[in-house]
Amino acid sequence: MLEIALKSLRNRWLSALLAIIAIAMSVALILTVEKVRRDARTSFTQTVSGTDLIIGARSGSVPLLLYSVFRIGNATNNISWQSVEEIRQRQAVDWSIPISLGDSHQGFRVLGTTLDYFNHYQYANNQALAFAQGRAFDDVFDTVLGSEVARQLGYTLDQQIVIAHGTGKVALMAHDNQPFAVVGVLAPTGTPVDQTIHVSLQGIEAMHVDWQSGMAVPGQATLPDQVREMDLQPKQVTAMMVGLKSRAAVFREQRAINEYRDEPLLAILPGVAIQELWSLVSVAENALIIISSFVVIAGLVNLVSVLFAGLNERRREMGILRASGARPAHIFGLLCAESTMLSLAGLILGLLLHFVVVGIGSIWAQELYGLTIDVELPHLNDIYVLAAILVSGVFVGCLPAWSAYRQSVADGMMQRI
Repeated sequence: MLEIALKSLRNRWLSALLAIIAIAMSVALILTVEKVRRDARTSFTQTVSGTDLIIGARSGSVPLLLYSVFRIGNATNNISWQSVEEIRQRQAVDWSIPISLGDSHQGFRVLGTTLDYFNHYQYANNQALAFAQGRAFDDVFDTVLGSEVARQLGYTLDQQIVIAHGTGKVALMAHDNQPFAVVGVLAPTGTPVDQTIHVSLQGIEAMHVDWQSGMAVPGQATLPDQVREMDLQPKQVTAMMVGLKSRAAVFREQRAINEYRDEPLLAILPGVAIQELWSLVSVAENALIIISSFVVIAGLVNLVSVLFAGLNERRREMGILRASGARPAHIFGLLCAESTMLSLAGLILGLLLHFVVVGIGSIWAQELYGLTIDVELPHLNDIYVLAAILVSGVFVGCLPAWSAYRQSVADGMMQRI
C-alpha cells in the first residue's frame, strides 16, 4: 500500500509538491517565531546579571531600564554627583558603576563610566566583560569599543574617532576638537554592550568644556593637552548600577533610595523590570503565535483540498482498485498513507527551511538589534509542535479517506457526464 501511495503521489507530483511547500512554510514560520521569541527573552533576561539595583532619576522602571541597560531612549533627568557619592558610602553597597549617556558616534551610543564598569558589570550567568583586543581606558581621550561597533565600522586599535553630541545617526554637532583614540575592543557578549562606545566620565566632561547650555561656544577650541589639566570631575550622571554586599538587603536599600530626600531618585530591581518590560510586549508575542498557528491551519486545509481534489479525479483509480480486490479499508489506508507522506515531507522541508532562515536571519538580527539567535537542534517544545502538526496532517487526511471508503465499486466505475 505504501508503494502504491508513493507512485500515486509521484504521478500527481505538482499538486503534491504544492501541499508539501504549504506545510513546510507553515512549519518553518511557527518554529522560527518560537525560536525568536525564546532567544529574545533569553537575551533580555541575560543582558545584565549580578546587579542588584539600577538607580536613576524618578520616572518609571521600564524607561530607566531601557536607557541605562538597553541604550534606548533618554533620561528625563540626571543624578547629582553628590548623590552618587552618598549612595556609594552606604554600608550595604559593595560596588557601584556610574554611567553617563547623551552622545553618539555614527548611530552608536557613547557611555561614560569608570573602570568599575569593566570589573563589575556582568551579563548572562554572571559572565564578566573580557577584552578581545587592547585594554581599558586610562586617559581622558581613550575609548573602548563594543565588538559590533568595531566590526561594523572596521575600527582598529589606535584609530581616532570623533564623538557627536546627541544620539542621532547624523552628526550635526561633533566634538571635533577632542578626538578619542581606540585603546580596546571588548569580546562579543550578545548584549547592548556590543553596540556601545565606552569612555571615561572625565572624557564626557572633556568633550563639553567648550559647550554652554548644550551648544558649542563659537570660536572656542580648547586643546586636548589643556583639557587634561582641567578639573574634569563630573557634576552629574545619567544613572548608576549598584551591587550589594548581601542580597537580603536589596528591598531595604531600594526603599531607602526611593525615599531619598535630597533629590527624587528611583531604584529598580533589574530582573523585575525586565519581566515587566517583557510583559508589555507579550501582546505582540501572542499575536505572532496566533498568526503562525493560523498559517499552519491554512497549510493543513491546503493538504485536505489537494487530497479531495485528487480524490474526484481518481474515482476510476479507486474503482479499479476495489474491482481488483482492494477492500474499503485498503483505500482508506492508501489515502491516509498519502497524507502521512505529504505531512512528513512538509515537516522535514520546513525544518530545513527553518534552519536556513535562522542561520541567515541571525546575522541580520545581530547587526541591527544586537539579538543573538543561535542555530541549534529543536527544543522539546518544538518536537511537540512538530508531532502535533504531523498528527493533524494524518487526521485531516482521514477526511478524504473516509469519503473514498464509503464509495462503492459501481460509483468508481460509473462514467459521469
